Amino acid sequence: MAEDARVSERRVLFVCLGNICRSPLVEVVARKRLAEAGLDVVVASCGTSGWHAGEGADPRMVAAARAAGHDLSRHRARQLRAPDFTDYDFLLAMDRDNLRGLHKLAATPEQMERAALFLEWTGVASPLEFPDPWYGDAAGFTAAVNPAERGIAGLIERLRGTLR
Repeated sequence: MAEDARVSERRVLFVCLGNICRSPLVEVVARKRLAEAGLDVVVASCGTSGWHAGEGADPRMVAAARAAGHDLSRHRARQLRAPDFTDYDFLLAMDRDNLRGLHKLAATPEQMERAALFLEWTGVASPLEFPDPWYGDAAGFTAAVNPAERGIAGLIERLRGTLR
């Protein structure tokens, strides 16, 4: 029981550029897989830019997620906020550009240390950056489900490892 209480204190924020493709997909996969694993971890997503704030997920990602059994219909994009650095234990960027954006916005070295590359932090082998499907066709969005699932499997293992 004490182990579960420590896991429930974990809060993870997934970060991409616009919060309409990769990070919302990873968020819904995480929410589902963490629940299946019996881990009570708070997850959310955001973008380093505010270009799409308030919008739903990209329709191509909605379709790819739905085909894989994940529901993105309620997602609304939001931009990264300064309190996110204190509200979340880990801020996991989808690529190096967004990681640099997190590092630029971090107010302290401790906040900077909370930011990392999602796939690298979760122990996923190559690629370490989550490919951005935005400029491609529907196949790129469908392919994005695989690194999301692999990354979340690694996240679950890493979170469980912190309890040992």
